[in-house]
Amino acid sequence: MNHIELIGICGSDLSAQQKELLAECPAVVASKRHQEQFGLNIERCIPIAPIDKMIQRTEKALLEGNVAVLASGDPLFYGIGRTLLHHFPAEQITVHPALSALQLACARFKTPWDDLTILSLHGRSAQYAASRVLAHEKVMLFTDHRNSPDTIASTLMEHLTRYNDLQRLQAINVRVAENLGLEDERLTSGTLEEIAALSFSPLNMMLVTQPAPACLPFSFGLQEHEVHHSRGLITKDEVRAASLHKLRLPKQGVLWDVGGGSGSVSLEAARMCPELAIYTIEKKQEEQNNIRKNILAYNACNIHVIDGEAPDALAGLPAPDRVFIGGSGKRLENIIELAAAKLPESGRIVVNAVLKKTAELAPQLLHQQGLLVETATVSVTRTSFSERETQQFNPITIITGCKKTWKQ
Repeated sequence: MNHIELIGICGSDLSAQQKELLAECPAVVASKRHQEQFGLNIERCIPIAPIDKMIQRTEKALLEGNVAVLASGDPLFYGIGRTLLHHFPAEQITVHPALSALQLACARFKTPWDDLTILSLHGRSAQYAASRVLAHEKVMLFTDHRNSPDTIASTLMEHLTRYNDLQRLQAINVRVAENLGLEDERLTSGTLEEIAALSFSPLNMMLVTQPAPACLPFSFGLQEHEVHHSRGLITKDEVRAASLHKLRLPKQGVLWDVGGGSGSVSLEAARMCPELAIYTIEKKQEEQNNIRKNILAYNACNIHVIDGEAPDALAGLPAPDRVFIGGSGKRLENIIELAAAKLPESGRIVVNAVLKKTAELAPQLLHQQGLLVETATVSVTRTSFSERETQQFNPITIITGCKKTWKQ
């Protein structure tokens, strides 16, 4: 069986061993940059993109002999190695790794990387970049032509300015390493504002560092007095816990919090699932201010405040994986109809009902949309043993609609 020689490249020259491997392979898979850099014979080269066509041509070339695949750095680290292993048996591939761009960048920056958060934005939307980056003390970013360092810096500036987080805006440091290992290698360091004003080579690594965000010693269980809210208008702790349990939040994806109020449900969700994009819809300015204060206080950068009233305010938002409805403003039917249409299979809608009318209507509306429906009523009574005081709150009905069977 002929083999694929997966060769990692570091720098501007090939080693003697790499040249020997190339000479033994009738066909070479390489990017245009590598073809020009190493003066490869175009007739024996297979372009690395588009991927599907490359795989087909590689399969055909393997019938005639070994195939070399050139890749930057370590091919198994955000590289072509994963794709090749998906299409070819592992025993047919020999990997010759080089230093990865991550290792080189950290060496240039003299930064240990065993505690580094690594994020790739290759071919991905930068929509959630700010919340993902700002959640960590040290982040190394794999960028691309759309998500360039200047664009990312501008996105971070916009996000921090929106929530008036001026302290972090000044404290964040950015370092960019361009064309690592090549003759025109360049290192740049600066503030977000300074980096946003520059332009960079497409071949770069971006390191974003900030003072360690304030972190509570727990990820779930905020108490009402720890959340900014107005006049006691906040989902009670016990009800919030039960509602989040019913939501079964995914680690990544999108949550709509409709009628967010103080944003306590969003806040708990954001702290438990920092990779989850949360859109909190709230029409009252006072409550929006509370949500923003909570975002700032708890570094809940993955919460996006949407000014308006559902269902109109939901237009243009990314499709949700989960929907929490804490307030509907008498538009529950329209909200559920829109949300259910956008919900993926296994998605969930959870409605908290204070009023008897809502508790009766919500299950019917969810059922009409083809969801499996379950209700639970939570009645909260709190007793302070030391002070001999008892508080009893109105019962809340939690209605859950799911697009798949409960047994998952």
